[in-house]
Amino acid sequence: MKNRNVYERICKNLEDTKDLAYKFAKLAEGGCFVSLYGEIGAGKTAFVKLVAEALDVKEKVTSPSFVILNEYHTARIPIYHFDLYRLENEGVSTILDELREYSEGRQLTFVEWAEFSQDEIPFSHMKINVTYEDDDSRKYTFEAFGEENIKITEALNND
Repeated sequence: MKNRNVYERICKNLEDTKDLAYKFAKLAEGGCFVSLYGEIGAGKTAFVKLVAEALDVKEKVTSPSFVILNEYHTARIPIYHFDLYRLENEGVSTILDELREYSEGRQLTFVEWAEFSQDEIPFSHMKINVTYEDDDSRKYTFEAFGEENIKITEALNND
């Protein structure tokens, strides 16, 4: 029996990743707070771009590495994309209120480099870890916390 709060998928190419991102976007359209983990270049921002595309974002989606937060309001729901890498532990304390604020309501919030969040990720969230596989494919591991997010992993597992 599969763990209902975990979903794993190997994406061998961009089309596989796009398929996964579009499925996730449809399931997360009611709102979701997503913490993203993975090495530099693993595909975190690429996944966010594809989810944004699936939700009809009109703006160009870029990495928020230098600006900390990008906001997209042309999608079917607001999308907020944080990158905590440059803040590291000390700087994150300056945006903790924003992280809490962006975890509430019908919006989709992505936080790259969530390991720098000082454990300020809300209980109800989706953790997505992106790892390289030996053949250059990517493994996406979704771990859901909170009942609404568990429904997402269950739907992905049943697809």
